[in-house]
Amino acid sequence: METIVQGLLLGGLYSLFALGLSLMFGVMRLTNTAQGDFIVLGGFAAIAGVTTFALHPSLAALGLLPVAFCAGYALQRFVLNGTLGKDPLPSLVVTFGLAIVIQNALLETFSADPRSLAVGDLNTRSLSVGPLTVGLLPLLIFATAVACTAALQALFSHTRLGRAFRAVSDDREIAELMGLDARHVYALATGIAFVLIAVAGTLQALRTTVSPSDGPLLLLFAFEAVIIGGMGSFWGTFVGAMVLGLTQQIGFRIDPGWGLWAGHLVFLALLVLRPQGLFPRTRG
Repeated sequence: METIVQGLLLGGLYSLFALGLSLMFGVMRLTNTAQGDFIVLGGFAAIAGVTTFALHPSLAALGLLPVAFCAGYALQRFVLNGTLGKDPLPSLVVTFGLAIVIQNALLETFSADPRSLAVGDLNTRSLSVGPLTVGLLPLLIFATAVACTAALQALFSHTRLGRAFRAVSDDREIAELMGLDARHVYALATGIAFVLIAVAGTLQALRTTVSPSDGPLLLLFAFEAVIIGGMGSFWGTFVGAMVLGLTQQIGFRIDPGWGLWAGHLVFLALLVLRPQGLFPRTRG
């Protein structure tokens, strides 16, 4: 039971890694290969806010959100929109280049040493639920993941902006004929994705350490969660992250050297048996 609970809590963190990736693919069919490095950048930005301006981690995180939105909007509007089209290669090349730039910039600025956010005794506090003891910080991360997933789904299903996202995703040309500015809508989607990335990076720095070389591994976790759940499906991404976290924890329980491999094997098995994912998004 403890292994299952810890796996689900780990899956909550993985879902935050993956939600921004799922959003960008769902709206623009764009695979952001710099996703993991942007998460690491968000973690270091939160650390810099705490150390440079002596802010509380919660204030640093809140201040980071509007900056992340503006950065995501500008990146999509002025860079990534020019790479969109039937050929996915330009966007892959550009985001891969961004990943390299971010890694090297972080190495030059912060060195290769892992760093983390100090939050007092939050990392050691726990709650007792019957025979189980659950860490307070992982529980807060899981609750944040549920809230973010529910908010994204509500945004897509019940708001005017969500209808615009679905319209440009289903047929950009018809949506533009109806008066939508697809470039602006895409930029708004990326801005929201970057807010989620900032949240994920801050929570990653709170729970463990971040280093400039962590990006590819975080991208792999995010990509696997999205593929398992179904590309463009938010609750599917959440479930995919739960599956990934749970299988990793079971693997760690069996043999500490096989934890990550267990997640990769489940990912490959589902990719062969159900390549569209557990809950693929339906158009319309």
